[in-house]
Amino acid sequence: MKNFKLILLFVSILIVIGCSRNNYKSGKNISQATGWKINSSDGGFKFNTKFKGQQNAPGMIFVQGGTFVKGNSKDNVLNDWNNTPTQQYVRSFFMDETEVTNIMYLEYLDWLKRMYGNDLELKKIYLAALPDTLVWRNPLGFNEDMVNNYLRHPAFQNHPVVGVSWHQASNFAQWRTHRVNERILAEKGYLNKDSILNPNSKLSFNTKTYLIDPSSTYDGKISTLVGDKSISENDTIFSSIEEGLLLPEYRLPTETEWEYAALGLEELRNGNNYRGKKKFPWEGEYTRSQKKKTLGDQLANYKLGQGDYGGIAGWSETGSGITTSVRSYPPNNFGLYGMAGNVAEWVADVYRPIIDDDANDFNYYRGNLYTKPLIDDNGKVTTITRENFSDQYEVLPNGRLLIKNMPGDLVEVELSEFDLNRTNYSSSDNRNYRDGDVESSRFFSAGQEKEMYNSPNISDENSSSMNSTSLISDETRVYKGGSWLDRSYYLDPAQRRFLPEYMTTNFIGFRCAMSYLGESRNLGKPKKR
Repeated sequence: MKNFKLILLFVSILIVIGCSRNNYKSGKNISQATGWKINSSDGGFKFNTKFKGQQNAPGMIFVQGGTFVKGNSKDNVLNDWNNTPTQQYVRSFFMDETEVTNIMYLEYLDWLKRMYGNDLELKKIYLAALPDTLVWRNPLGFNEDMVNNYLRHPAFQNHPVVGVSWHQASNFAQWRTHRVNERILAEKGYLNKDSILNPNSKLSFNTKTYLIDPSSTYDGKISTLVGDKSISENDTIFSSIEEGLLLPEYRLPTETEWEYAALGLEELRNGNNYRGKKKFPWEGEYTRSQKKKTLGDQLANYKLGQGDYGGIAGWSETGSGITTSVRSYPPNNFGLYGMAGNVAEWVADVYRPIIDDDANDFNYYRGNLYTKPLIDDNGKVTTITRENFSDQYEVLPNGRLLIKNMPGDLVEVELSEFDLNRTNYSSSDNRNYRDGDVESSRFFSAGQEKEMYNSPNISDENSSSMNSTSLISDETRVYKGGSWLDRSYYLDPAQRRFLPEYMTTNFIGFRCAMSYLGESRNLGKPKKR
């Protein structure tokens, strides 16, 4: 009996030691760095060691990253070759399942109107967000019913929003970020749900402000809006980036992400290789379905030919002759709808026709503008308020307003020379990084070294088109994909076109993307929240 007790004691000690070593190695309860407990009820270091991966954001599809050949590899009939084939690696990310629809955008407009519509100055935020419905007009076409009804009538609620500029699309993505994260904090008890989910509170939430300096959120009035989880005897509790609760920002996808997502190359994968290159987001060389059940059906909404936007009635009619509902055609292999046809889509990149052979082959993107938050003498961030909003907008060349910052946003400033004393970048503005050479300018032979891309600034009274070497500028953005107005040539995801970022059309819409944080190797699709 005595020996049995000794054996039992010895086994118990081994189990305790084993558990301690496992906890130490795994880092779940004890720090591998110091041996102190993590998340102890007595205080100390707090961290979410049970984080199980980023959740699906509303409306998003997980796109697992990988290697692919970006750019034209066939049928460049225009001889542009402005998207030279390069092998790229794309990190995993999320993409909107569909283009942003009219009803999605109307929710945004409704919120802005209720939040700012009654203030003479702040009403500019709402006015700046309004799509340009006049894009439907044509000197020799009767489209007034589209002008008056397309955006707001329930018949078009699931059609993609159009008449939005690149600026408006970017601002929508920012608003969506803050609104989604505000809801998450309210549902988790960090904010008072009754007070927060109604914009009549007139206080603007900003995700970045909340994570960097939560006490500055809601114009410094967050203490009056906290929920049950934030109430503490000693101090107010806020969610932090270490908790991993809040989602990364909604944004426009980069051109590389969009092209990769549109191709859906999984159909061509054979082991660790792809069997060739795809011309369309679907498998095959044709725009009609080859499947027995849907044989002959069009796979996208595009212009079939001169004067033929939808086929013959009762036979191959593709939809409505203009845009169609965003789920009218089958999704691609990633589960994304409308990556060919319906509307073309804005992407984040600044347009340049040259992609040199030394370009970055990892998450390629042109358009980085690095800034940092403005910190006051007390170490607090500076935010935009209703009182200091008056200089946060400018008038664009077409007379529309550009909202640079909204109430609640952080004030951002340029990087200093000390911030730029680095090996990996040396400038805050990287839009012109390795974008060509002076030899390409039409003035080079005359010995004049001009900027290669310097389209005339229409807002500058002293500018002259004669001094311009290009129609391309730092405010020219890429849009991808074909539309209801395009022929099948532009359904190829490798095609790329450009417009100034303030321009609007009746054939360009957008969808949002979101970065995936963490390792995606051998990872299944994230669960929906």
